[in-house]
Amino acid sequence: MNRPLSGHDGPYDAPVEIRGFSVLPDWVDYNGHMNVGFYSVAFDMALEKLMVDHLGLGEVQVKALGQGPYVLQSHMNFLREVRPDEPFYFRFRMLDSDQKRGHYFAQMLSEKDDAVCATQEALFMNVSHTTGRSEPYPDWAAARLVRMVGDHAKLLAAPQVGQPIGIRRNS
Repeated sequence: MNRPLSGHDGPYDAPVEIRGFSVLPDWVDYNGHMNVGFYSVAFDMALEKLMVDHLGLGEVQVKALGQGPYVLQSHMNFLREVRPDEPFYFRFRMLDSDQKRGHYFAQMLSEKDDAVCATQEALFMNVSHTTGRSEPYPDWAAARLVRMVGDHAKLLAAPQVGQPIGIRRNS
Protein backbone atom coordinates (compact mmCIF):
# COMPACT_ATOMS: atom_id res chain seq x y z
CA MET A 1 0.00 0.00 0.00
CA ASN A 2 1.49 3.30 -1.10
CA ARG A 3 -0.56 5.60 1.10
CA PRO A 4 -0.45 6.20 4.85
CA LEU A 5 -2.96 4.29 6.96
CA SER A 6 -3.30 6.83 9.79
CA GLY A 7 -1.02 9.17 11.71
CA HIS A 8 0.66 12.16 10.11
CA ASP A 9 3.81 13.14 8.24
CA GLY A 10 5.13 15.45 10.98
CA PRO A 11 6.57 17.57 12.22
CA TYR A 12 6.67 15.44 15.35
CA ASP A 13 6.79 16.91 18.84
CA ALA A 14 10.19 16.52 20.47
CA PRO A 15 9.55 14.40 22.44
CA VAL A 16 6.15 12.93 21.55
CA GLU A 17 3.95 12.73 24.66
CA ILE A 18 1.40 9.96 25.09
CA ARG A 19 -1.07 10.54 27.95
CA GLY A 20 -4.04 8.91 29.61
CA PHE A 21 -2.62 6.08 31.72
CA SER A 22 -3.05 5.04 35.32
CA VAL A 23 -2.07 2.04 37.42
CA LEU A 24 -4.87 -0.50 37.22
CA PRO A 25 -5.78 -2.53 40.34
CA ASP A 26 -4.65 -5.81 38.71
CA TRP A 27 -1.21 -4.29 38.08
CA VAL A 28 -0.44 -3.83 41.82
CA ASP A 29 1.67 -6.52 43.49
CA TYR A 30 2.22 -7.55 47.11
CA ASN A 31 4.73 -4.70 47.54
CA GLY A 32 1.89 -2.22 47.02
CA HIS A 33 3.18 -0.79 43.75
CA MET A 34 2.96 -1.53 40.02
CA ASN A 35 4.44 -4.97 39.33
CA VAL A 36 7.53 -5.04 37.13
CA GLY A 37 5.78 -7.00 34.37
CA PHE A 38 3.08 -4.37 33.95
CA TYR A 39 5.66 -1.68 33.22
CA SER A 40 6.30 -3.57 29.97
CA VAL A 41 2.55 -3.73 29.31
CA ALA A 42 2.20 0.03 29.88
CA PHE A 43 5.20 0.87 27.65
CA ASP A 44 3.75 -1.40 24.95
CA MET A 45 0.32 0.27 25.17
CA ALA A 46 1.95 3.69 24.82
CA LEU A 47 4.13 2.49 21.93
CA GLU A 48 0.99 1.32 20.11
CA LYS A 49 -0.53 4.82 20.47
CA LEU A 50 2.69 6.32 19.09
CA MET A 51 2.66 3.87 16.20
CA VAL A 52 -1.01 4.35 15.25
CA ASP A 53 -1.64 8.01 16.11
CA HIS A 54 1.63 9.43 14.82
CA LEU A 55 3.28 6.96 12.43
CA GLY A 56 0.31 5.06 10.97
CA LEU A 57 1.81 1.71 11.96
CA GLY A 58 0.94 -0.93 14.57
CA GLU A 59 -2.48 -2.59 14.50
CA VAL A 60 -3.73 -0.57 11.52
CA GLN A 61 -0.64 -1.68 9.58
CA VAL A 62 -1.19 -5.35 10.46
CA LYS A 63 -4.84 -5.23 9.39
CA ALA A 64 -4.11 -3.46 6.08
CA LEU A 65 -0.72 -4.90 5.10
CA GLY A 66 -0.23 -8.14 7.04
CA GLN A 67 2.96 -6.82 8.63
CA GLY A 68 3.81 -5.02 11.82
CA PRO A 69 6.43 -4.00 14.36
CA TYR A 70 8.01 -6.64 16.59
CA VAL A 71 10.18 -5.55 19.51
CA LEU A 72 13.54 -7.32 19.20
CA GLN A 73 15.31 -5.97 22.26
CA SER A 74 14.28 -3.91 25.27
CA HIS A 75 16.15 -2.49 28.23
CA MET A 76 14.21 -0.97 31.12
CA ASN A 77 15.26 1.08 34.13
CA PHE A 78 13.01 1.38 37.18
CA LEU A 79 13.69 4.70 38.87
CA ARG A 80 10.71 5.30 41.16
CA GLU A 81 7.70 3.34 42.35
CA VAL A 82 4.37 3.87 40.65
CA ARG A 83 1.57 3.46 43.19
CA PRO A 84 -2.04 2.24 42.88
CA ASP A 85 -4.31 4.55 40.84
CA GLU A 86 -1.36 6.86 40.07
CA PRO A 87 -1.75 8.59 36.69
CA PHE A 88 1.29 8.59 34.41
CA TYR A 89 2.29 9.46 30.85
CA PHE A 90 5.10 8.77 28.39
CA ARG A 91 7.63 10.71 26.37
CA PHE A 92 9.03 9.04 23.26
CA ARG A 93 12.16 9.87 21.32
CA MET A 94 13.02 8.07 18.08
CA LEU A 95 16.79 7.60 18.12
CA ASP A 96 17.41 5.89 14.78
CA SER A 97 15.69 4.04 11.94
CA ASP A 98 16.33 2.30 8.66
CA GLN A 99 14.10 0.66 6.04
CA LYS A 100 13.09 -2.17 8.42
CA ARG A 101 13.85 -1.06 11.99
CA GLY A 102 13.40 1.65 14.57
CA HIS A 103 15.27 2.41 17.80
CA TYR A 104 13.49 4.46 20.44
CA PHE A 105 13.84 5.69 24.01
CA ALA A 106 10.78 6.26 26.20
CA GLN A 107 10.23 7.66 29.67
CA MET A 108 7.29 6.94 31.98
CA LEU A 109 6.52 10.02 34.08
CA SER A 110 4.18 10.69 36.99
CA GLU A 111 1.33 13.07 36.17
CA LYS A 112 1.60 14.41 39.76
CA ASP A 113 5.12 15.82 39.61
CA ASP A 114 6.60 14.92 36.18
CA ALA A 115 9.18 12.67 37.88
CA VAL A 116 10.64 9.97 35.63
CA CYS A 117 9.51 6.63 37.08
CA ALA A 118 10.90 4.26 34.45
CA THR A 119 12.61 4.24 31.07
CA GLN A 120 12.69 1.85 28.15
CA GLU A 121 15.10 1.71 25.24
CA ALA A 122 14.02 -0.68 22.52
CA LEU A 123 14.67 -1.85 18.98
CA PHE A 124 11.74 -2.90 16.77
CA MET A 125 11.56 -4.44 13.32
CA ASN A 126 8.85 -4.67 10.68
CA VAL A 127 7.83 -8.33 10.24
CA SER A 128 5.60 -9.98 7.65
CA HIS A 129 2.83 -12.05 9.22
CA THR A 130 2.88 -14.29 6.13
CA THR A 131 6.58 -15.22 6.19
CA GLY A 132 7.54 -14.40 9.78
CA ARG A 133 10.58 -12.59 8.40
CA SER A 134 11.63 -8.96 8.33
CA GLU A 135 10.21 -6.83 5.56
CA PRO A 136 10.95 -3.24 4.53
CA TYR A 137 8.44 -0.65 5.64
CA PRO A 138 6.42 1.00 2.88
CA ASP A 139 8.21 4.13 1.65
CA TRP A 140 5.75 6.46 3.43
CA ALA A 141 6.35 4.69 6.77
CA ALA A 142 10.13 4.67 6.42
CA ALA A 143 9.98 8.39 5.58
CA ARG A 144 7.92 9.09 8.70
CA LEU A 145 10.43 7.24 10.89
CA VAL A 146 13.30 9.22 9.34
CA ARG A 147 11.38 12.46 9.91
CA MET A 148 10.75 11.57 13.57
CA VAL A 149 14.44 10.76 14.07
CA GLY A 150 15.33 14.14 12.57
CA ASP A 151 12.73 16.00 14.62
CA HIS A 152 14.13 14.38 17.79
CA ALA A 153 17.83 14.72 16.94
CA LYS A 154 18.39 17.86 19.03
CA LEU A 155 16.97 16.41 22.26
CA LEU A 156 19.54 15.90 24.98
CA ALA A 157 20.46 12.26 25.46
CA ALA A 158 19.08 10.65 28.61
CA PRO A 159 21.69 8.97 30.83
CA GLN A 160 19.97 5.59 30.42
CA VAL A 161 20.40 5.42 26.63
CA GLY A 162 22.90 2.75 25.60
CA GLN A 163 23.75 1.72 29.15
CA PRO A 164 25.00 -1.83 29.73
CA ILE A 165 23.48 -4.05 32.37
CA GLY A 166 25.62 -5.66 35.06
CA ILE A 167 26.89 -5.44 38.60
CA ARG A 168 29.09 -2.40 39.06
CA ARG A 169 32.10 -3.07 41.25
CA ASN A 170 34.42 -0.57 42.90
CA SER A 171 38.05 -1.04 41.91
